[in-house]
Amino acid sequence: MDQILGQVLRNAVWERLDMLADLANRADAASLVSVARSELPRLTEGWRAMLKAHEPDERGDCPTCSTRWHRCKAPCSVWQVAHEHLVAGGLAPQQDLRKRGRRAARVAEQVASTGRHALVTPRQAVAGAP
Repeated sequence: MDQILGQVLRNAVWERLDMLADLANRADAASLVSVARSELPRLTEGWRAMLKAHEPDERGDCPTCSTRWHRCKAPCSVWQVAHEHLVAGGLAPQQDLRKRGRRAARVAEQVASTGRHALVTPRQAVAGAP
C-alpha cells in the first residue's frame, strides 16, 4: 500500500513539474507573468524546506542522507543539485546520453517507451520487466 501511495505522490509531482515546464515553453507573456507570480514563491519555499532538512549538523554531516552506519558529509547530493540548478544554472555542463552510461540510457529508453509517470513497482523499473 505504501508503495502505491508513494508512486501516486511521485506521479503527482512529476505531472506538476511537466505542466510548469510546458507553460514555460508555450505560454504567452501575460500567462508567464501570472504563473511566475504564483509558482515562484511556492517553488522557492519548497527548495528552502528541502535544503533545511539537509543542513549539515555540527560534525558537517547531512542528517537526512546519513545513516547510523554511513555518514554523508556535506555538501550532500541535494545541496549539489541545488547549487547546479539555482546558482550555476546554464553554466553547469550537461551530460549527453552517450556519456551517462548504459544504465542511464536503458532508463531513458524505458521512460520514452512507457511514459515517465507509468505506475510500475520499483523492481519492474530497475529490472526493466514488462
